Amino acid sequence: MVMHLKKVGIIANTDKKDAVQCTLQLREWLEERGIEVLLEEEIAGKTGAGSGTARNILPARVDLIAVFGGDGTLLSAARTAAGHEVPIVGINLGGFGFMTVVNLNEMFSTMELILDGRFETSKRMMLDVRFPGGETENAVETVLNDVVINRGNLSRMIHLETFVDDRYLNTFKADGLVIATPTGSTAYSLSAGGPIVFPELQSIIVNPICPHTLTNRPVMLPPDAVIRVVLWTKEECATLTLDGQISRVLRSGEAFEVRRSKTLIRLVESPYHNYLEIVRTKLGWGGLP
Repeated sequence: MVMHLKKVGIIANTDKKDAVQCTLQLREWLEERGIEVLLEEEIAGKTGAGSGTARNILPARVDLIAVFGGDGTLLSAARTAAGHEVPIVGINLGGFGFMTVVNLNEMFSTMELILDGRFETSKRMMLDVRFPGGETENAVETVLNDVVINRGNLSRMIHLETFVDDRYLNTFKADGLVIATPTGSTAYSLSAGGPIVFPELQSIIVNPICPHTLTNRPVMLPPDAVIRVVLWTKEECATLTLDGQISRVLRSGEAFEVRRSKTLIRLVESPYHNYLEIVRTKLGWGGLP
């Protein structure tokens, strides 16, 4: 991919012990090559580099975003970058990451390839979440991984009346429901028994969590499907979580709607490890005997 980098933004999980040191090292390395570096305000404060750049305006000001941390840090950065064409490269600081595919010992060699234009990006679909009929009907949240509704601390399973393109699918009696993108197929959905879906496959996964009826299995839907879920429970409410980071209370009788977002993000692929190798390594699958 041919690309002339002039400005690089850095976002980092400041709770990671190596975040500050790695940020300073990458900034120095880039500046030595004539690249302007903009630090997101939180990591800028930790490095003593001044006020930094607000996260919500960083994607519009740079040609590439480097993210130090794990998948959670990258998910947060991705939601901020949604709607921009800026590529994101995830640099793993030691956690279990499917999206932060560059290891620390590969950081400078990967950045060298990026500066030379010898890299590829993966376009990842996102999902929009709306709440029809409520006070926030016009509000839209965008996620990269998944939308999860679960019973939380409720004593009973919840009933989730589910429609696809206004056609009734099923009322899931379960602990919850995961609606995931292919990127999110290796997150909560995988733990709930869902399939691993290659990021290039445009689809939406609907996966019940601990369903009462064992014949309720994960369903893969076309990317243009519109999913509407109505919560029914004798308890007061349940919890809706977006990308595992944003949550809101959903009360009995309330609904939410999920569809493919018009926006997407571009993740820089590892120049050293293909997707099959990443999956095999992260999941601890064995090789030939």
